[in-house]
Amino acid sequence: MLCLPARGAHWRQSLLSLDELKTWLHRDLSQKDKILLILAALNAPSQISDIKRLGTEAGFRMPANWNPSAALGKSMGLAIRAPNGWEITDAGRQHLRNLGVTKLSPAAVQVAVDLRSELPNIQNDDTRLFVEEAIKCYEAELYRSAIVMSWLAAVHVMHQHVFDKHLSTFNAEAKRVDAKWRDAKSTDDIGRMGESDFLDRISAISIIGKNVKKELKDCLDRRNGCGHPNSLKIGSNTAAHHIEILLLNVFKRF
Repeated sequence: MLCLPARGAHWRQSLLSLDELKTWLHRDLSQKDKILLILAALNAPSQISDIKRLGTEAGFRMPANWNPSAALGKSMGLAIRAPNGWEITDAGRQHLRNLGVTKLSPAAVQVAVDLRSELPNIQNDDTRLFVEEAIKCYEAELYRSAIVMSWLAAVHVMHQHVFDKHLSTFNAEAKRVDAKWRDAKSTDDIGRMGESDFLDRISAISIIGKNVKKELKDCLDRRNGCGHPNSLKIGSNTAAHHIEILLLNVFKRF
């Protein structure tokens, strides 16, 4: 059994199991990396006693001259001392993924690296953070969440672009198709329109092309399938394709 972390800790998906931890702790790694590995397996804020106990449970007795608190304190943000104990940060988890600690296949790992390499090309700070969170969901194998989150961000970006640069043309086209359409005066007003119809309207006024519209409608269908409880199965390749389409055709473009 894994050692239990501090009472009241918030649980999240573990980066590696106890069996995987056993394998990693017997590799030639630094003190810092081995302690981070144990924290990733503990999966919640933990005391030094928890860290040592799980290391022992995994067949690794921590050397007497090791100082886990000092090592974690010098980790440059890979771990932090929280009120309930030490916990690994997202940066720490990414550091371990860079070492090869992941449940993703090698190909999927490379996809995540490629997706992250596109982040600096997104100009808007809020959009970039939203896309980064979608990529984090992908890296954590939360594929349905990654698809839903990236689509929500993409719709927001497109709504904002229309509002900033094409509002009068958009309203005119919307009213041409539906005489009952009330002119949008904010992004929230634009959101009154169904997303499929919105894609049709912005295609009609040449904000996006016919082929882009088709790909985005596929993304919308995928988002709808992932946004509700059902038997749909989504893998890493599908999620990566979805995010990449949005990165190239929405986030980097608008």
